[in-house]
Amino acid sequence: MNTSYRLEQALKKLYTAFHNNTLHPECCQQCAVGNILDNTDAWKHLSDRHGSLQLNYVGLVNQNIGRTFNGYAPLELLQIEATFLKACGYSLPLLHGGRKPKSPTDKSILFEGLCATVALLCELDGVENVMDCSKIFDYNPEQNHHITNMIV
Repeated sequence: MNTSYRLEQALKKLYTAFHNNTLHPECCQQCAVGNILDNTDAWKHLSDRHGSLQLNYVGLVNQNIGRTFNGYAPLELLQIEATFLKACGYSLPLLHGGRKPKSPTDKSILFEGLCATVALLCELDGVENVMDCSKIFDYNPEQNHHITNMIV
């Protein structure tokens, strides 16, 4: 499967962060986008709230002039972060008193966030989800109905 340079780099950075325990949903430098952007937090100035899909003035200007950050447009970055946070169990945008996981750095929570994030990254690049193992096992959920009929 051919993937873009930006996707390849994003996947490497997220993989490394997950395994090095440097992935943290509440830190703008260690969240999904923070890691994709080399542990910088400049991206947080594209929106007024962490987890929001709404670009602010700075975000709109950057979006409208076609600026990208490691290959991703400002709106794509907000989508990536919102997807990661939501899959980790946060209510969006992040607000004091909003829903959040008890242990945000729990590996199972982070893995759920990464699965959703990788799916979105692949969708943004128009490629099949690299984490979808159904092809490896030649599995199609729509064809699974005959198994339940045999069990009865």
